Amino acid sequence: QVQLVESGGGLVQPGGSLRLSCAASGDTFSYYVMAWYRQTPGTERELVASIGTKDNTYYADSVKGRFTISRDNAKSTMYLQMNTLKPEDTAVYYCKGRRVGVLQVSWGQGTQVTVSS
Repeated sequence: QVQLVESGGGLVQPGGSLRLSCAASGDTFSYYVMAWYRQTPGTERELVASIGTKDNTYYADSVKGRFTISRDNAKSTMYLQMNTLKPEDTAVYYCKGRRVGVLQVSWGQGTQVTVSS
């Protein structure tokens, strides 16, 4: 089972950019479908973007055109480039991995993103 560690969160002004990273270890990263989720207090975790093993991507409507998900299998790392950030993007961002053909998923510990002036 893969272990996931997020990094790159922080405080940014509206309109700014951040890049989140999710480093994986413990298994073959290229076998995993990866995703970014986010959660604010009192709400359910929501899917932000996902990337498959063949680099097929999905984006939530709320981030389409502003966020870009990518992966580097050689570095066992997934990224989320976030541009034109809005206050409503403020949340804890989590990465999730699911090995193809396996139901069990792995989650990272989360990284806080705060968009505020």
